[in-house]
Amino acid sequence: MRMKTSDQALVAVVTGGASGIGEGVARLLAEKGYSVAIIDRNEDRGMQVANEIMSAGGHASFYRADLTILAQVNDAFSRLAGDFRQIHVLSCNAGIQTYGTVETTSEDDWDLVMDVNIKSMFLSCKAAIPYLKKTHGSIVLTGSVQGYATQKNVLGYTTSKHAMIGFMRAMALDMAEYGVRVNGVAPGSVRTPMLEHTVSMDTNPEKLWKVLDDMHPLGRIGTPREIAEVVAFLASDAASFVTGSMLIADGGLLLPIAGSPKE
Repeated sequence: MRMKTSDQALVAVVTGGASGIGEGVARLLAEKGYSVAIIDRNEDRGMQVANEIMSAGGHASFYRADLTILAQVNDAFSRLAGDFRQIHVLSCNAGIQTYGTVETTSEDDWDLVMDVNIKSMFLSCKAAIPYLKKTHGSIVLTGSVQGYATQKNVLGYTTSKHAMIGFMRAMALDMAEYGVRVNGVAPGSVRTPMLEHTVSMDTNPEKLWKVLDDMHPLGRIGTPREIAEVVAFLASDAASFVTGSMLIADGGLLLPIAGSPKE
């Protein structure tokens, strides 16, 4: 689905925008007046989100692509550039969670998590940069608190999120001379379909939701909308002097010293 827009409209490309945090970003940016181009491999869900945005009075288009495949990413950007002509914001949100230690993580799982969590960002940024240079636009990458800390049995995921911070910082330095800002957000636990699937596999999902809430000093996990608000800030002129930064939005998850008593 494609939709024409005027050259005056601010255009935001949201990868992984069919669900989770990416969906939250797409909906919020549309509310703030952006024309939103959603890129995702889930065509049914992506079309639904775009249609719902338009039904609510916003402007949105959907472009199907596997973000880990260069040809498909380039094709999506070529198509959306023909529709919108300008890009002002790129928000990268595609991501998956894998489990395993260095012994139990398979080569296929390692390659998959690196492709989805890192390569997709690399390819999307590579395709968007020529347009963002023209508009002095901004990039916001969605990472995780596991770019700073880790848990057991998540070797591949944690490695990918640490790598994302280095990718963001290196790109921010390279692109600064062109007026392109690059930042990231590191959420704590957020109620997304990915987390809901993980929790559903537990023998006592309700107990696990309580554990997750209690891990955060604010007493609850976050919502996609709350993370989207951080993305919108970093993308906006309100953050015009911010580049190369990760904004931690984790409900205080990283604050306690391990093993500290609550009282």
